[in-house]
Amino acid sequence: MVNKLIFANLGHRPLRTILSVLAIGVEVTMILTLVGVSYGTLDASARRARGIGADVFVRPPGSSVISLSSAPLSDKTIAALGAKPGVVLSTGTMVQSLGGFATIQGVDFPSVDRMASTWRGPGTQQKDGFKFIEGTPFQGPDDIIVDEFYAREKKVRPGDHLKLINHDWRVAGIYESGKLAAIMAPIDTLQRLTGNEGKISAIYLKLADASQAGAFVKQLRMDLNGGDSDPQTGYQIYTVEEFTSQLNVNSVSMLKDFIYVVIGIATIVGFIVVFMAMYTAVLERTREIGILKAVGAGPGYILNILFRETILLAVFGTLCGIAMTYGTQWMMAHAVPASLVQETVYAWWPRAAAIAIFGALLGTVVPAMRAVRQDATEALSYE
Repeated sequence: MVNKLIFANLGHRPLRTILSVLAIGVEVTMILTLVGVSYGTLDASARRARGIGADVFVRPPGSSVISLSSAPLSDKTIAALGAKPGVVLSTGTMVQSLGGFATIQGVDFPSVDRMASTWRGPGTQQKDGFKFIEGTPFQGPDDIIVDEFYAREKKVRPGDHLKLINHDWRVAGIYESGKLAAIMAPIDTLQRLTGNEGKISAIYLKLADASQAGAFVKQLRMDLNGGDSDPQTGYQIYTVEEFTSQLNVNSVSMLKDFIYVVIGIATIVGFIVVFMAMYTAVLERTREIGILKAVGAGPGYILNILFRETILLAVFGTLCGIAMTYGTQWMMAHAVPASLVQETVYAWWPRAAAIAIFGALLGTVVPAMRAVRQDATEALSYE
């Protein structure tokens, strides 16, 4: 009987019900989309870091997990670290921000291509480095190469020109994604354009024996930092696996705080929407509530009806929101594939549902209290 009454109440004002469900769905979509983009962007960065094929990653003091300070290292450090026992290849990169998460990286292409292969010394090379879909590596100092996702997003082909950091670049080639960065330029040109001649942002090392990476990192920390691994005072030296394991939401406090802020805003949105919907519903059903009270329905019965209606709205809204995240995922994959990557984070589905239900129930408290306090006689005379 109660369930029939609940569905009848929701169906009595279908437009209001649909709008409430959609609003809660938008709340859930906001949460899941932000979480999905956060996880996806960090996981994409981790894949690119692993795709270069290095075993050890060296960064300057003071750089954060998700970005590098511009170019504080001397490029002479590349040769110095490359001469360490057990190192078969070393290369440096220079990172220049293009705004947001986008960067252009200056590289010495022959060395990064060689590192991206399985090369570990004479007689051990099996070529599987950069694979070009179209075009070629750099042919001149003003050439850039881009990955397939960036090429699709910007609709560029080999021979096209792009203006980045106030410089005209020619697109020389398009390579398969997953290698270090979405845009690469000759490191000498990028250093000159940014006033960082002889400076680099990071160094990648490839070892003859990858299984010794952990021991090598410990020794290198002793040599360069005296054992100090504090990111503010010493060089940040990691195995690539250790570095990529830090590329998660829990390790990036700024991103984690931002997610919490958006969750708070989304909860407020859900609260306001449900509050308005249920408050209006209580006003419209004043006479109905009076009848229920007149035939013996207690406060608990009326609260049960209102809260169960709210939970039903929140559940439908959650399902709607989850479905809409696949729409945002499709849009990002086709509109901005090089800028943002959205993953489906299943672990956040029950969390988003709990947040939506909590916000909805919170929004029902005041209307429910009004309904319970209504006098049966006055409610019956309400027009």
